[in-house]
Formats: sequence, C-alpha cells, structure tokens
Amino acid sequence: MRAARLMTLLFTLQRLRSATAGELARELGVSERTVYRDIAALTEAGVPVWTEPGRGGGIRLVDGWRTRLDGMTAQEAAALFAVGATQALAELGMSSALAAAQAKLLATLPPELRDHARTVAERFHLDAPGWFHGPRAAPALSTVAEAVWEQQRLRIEYRRGSGPDGDAVVERRIEPLGLVVKAGTWYVVARSVGRGDPARAPILTYRVDRIIAAEGTGEAFDRPEGFDLAEHWAESAARFEAQMLRDTVRLRLGPSGLRWLGHVTDPDAAARAIATAGPPGADGWREVELAVENIEIAAHQLVGLADQVEALDPPELRAALAAYGEALVARNSGPR
Repeated sequence: MRAARLMTLLFTLQRLRSATAGELARELGVSERTVYRDIAALTEAGVPVWTEPGRGGGIRLVDGWRTRLDGMTAQEAAALFAVGATQALAELGMSSALAAAQAKLLATLPPELRDHARTVAERFHLDAPGWFHGPRAAPALSTVAEAVWEQQRLRIEYRRGSGPDGDAVVERRIEPLGLVVKAGTWYVVARSVGRGDPARAPILTYRVDRIIAAEGTGEAFDRPEGFDLAEHWAESAARFEAQMLRDTVRLRLGPSGLRWLGHVTDPDAAARAIATAGPPGADGWREVELAVENIEIAAHQLVGLADQVEALDPPELRAALAAYGEALVARNSGPR
C-alpha cells in the first residue's frame, strides 16, 4: 500500500537524515521516480522534506524535526484503531487512555495516513465473546488490575465453583502476575503464597468474577525471573483442556448433527472429531470419536442433537440418551 510505503520512507529519512533518491529507491525496493512522487506527497502532507542538489546533496528532513511515531508503519498505526479491545480496556478503567492515545495518533499522522487509519477502524471490528455470551461482571477487576501494575500482593476471598467444597468461599494471599481475558471472562494468573518460600509457590489461575473481595496487603513482590504470561497461559490452557476432556465416545451423526456438534459440545473437540470422521454412508451419516468431559455431561449435551445422533460406545451413553428420549416422549405426549 502507498500509505505504508510513505511511512517507511518517512522513518528511513528520519534514520538516515540524508540520502540520495537512488539510495532511498534501493532501501525501499522502488524506482527513483516513485521516490520523488512519494517525497512530493510527504511535502504536501506537511512533512518538512527538502532536496539539496549537487555533489554531497540529497533528500533531507529539516534539522530537528522528528515524527513522534518512531518505527510505526501505516498498518501498525491503523491496527490501534482496528483492535476490538475497547470493552476490555473499559473494564480496566483505561477507555479514556485509549481515546487519548488514538487522538494523539491521529493528530500526528499526515492527512493521507490519517484517512487510512480511520478507514481500517470503520471497516474492521473484533467482538470476542461468543453469541449469547456477554462479558461476565467482575467487581474486583480494577483492584486486581492495580495490584498487577504495582506488583502488590492481594488478600482475596474466592468462591470455588466446583469440587467437593461446592461453592465454598476460601481466603487466599496471591501475587498477581498478569490478567487474561478469554471469551469475555477475566482470569488472573498468580502465585498462591502461604507461609513457605514465595519463590516456590505454585502459579495458579483464578477467575476474577469469582473473587468476591480483594484487598491490597501493601506488600511488594518480585516477579518470577523469565516468566512469560502468554506462554504460561497457552501451556496452562492446553493442560486444562486435556484434563477436562478425559473420556472418548463413539457416535454416528447425521448431516445436521455434524453441523451442530460444535454448538452443543466443546468447539475444538468437535472440530477434531469431524476432521477425523469416517466416510459418509449411503444415508450421509458419519462415525466420529469425540473427546468429552464425562459420560453424564456428554449425554446432556448430545441430547440437543435430537434424532441426528446415535451413540455407539460406551453403552452407558446410549442408555442415557435413550432415557432422555423416553422422558421427553412421556413429558410431551398427549394433550396438555
């Protein structure tokens, strides 16, 4: 794109301070004629570029002038307007900071590049949560976020969502290392510190909407050396999925069942099952192996496929689906 090339030319001039048209052409991989056209465009946009003829001359930026967008290309500038982070930043109390940053960026860009950034923002938008799933309310988010920024320990009251304690509330002291938002839900990755050596404390993941109270302790902490939030999250998420989807069932699915499998079960597991499905029979039905959390949950999910699913194995799943079907017939037969 020409906008990207203009920005590259601008930053190249800023780095070199002075260069001939031939040097710039080689640097950018374009012709000298294109360089002169682009220089004219920058000049029209208000960038103080001038040429000095003769030996030792060249194309220069006016001494002392610098763009405030060091190293940023047009696409990179536009990306700041296209990201779907508005809701996430608002929840962190940073929506005004985003608006201010975008305003400063627009004021700095030449008109042509400013229009390019606005066009991208007008035509691309990311809405992360799935359909019918709004972002979960997390009243403690601002307190947790502040502790992440300040590297301060927190004392939290946390509502467990499953396990032998049910919805029991437990108290924990944590060192919050980072925040992650996935599908509209916020998580805090933190070390759970007790009385032992904090450096040996386990790094765990807490759902922020289950933190019913959070209070700073006033104690600072040191981040683990070499800790990478994105890498840790990817590894943790992979382990979680492997632990959750620990059973496998064998099914026959009709054409509609194949299309809807990802809507009633884990989407990734459904995608893997469909990708490895057997060949279609004369009736269009295909055999699949699906990873599920357990047989009871699988039966509850698969009943949503109605007559488009047949359980082949294990027998417990087949019996559970049959029982659901009998209960539906009994409940819905005859007049009301």
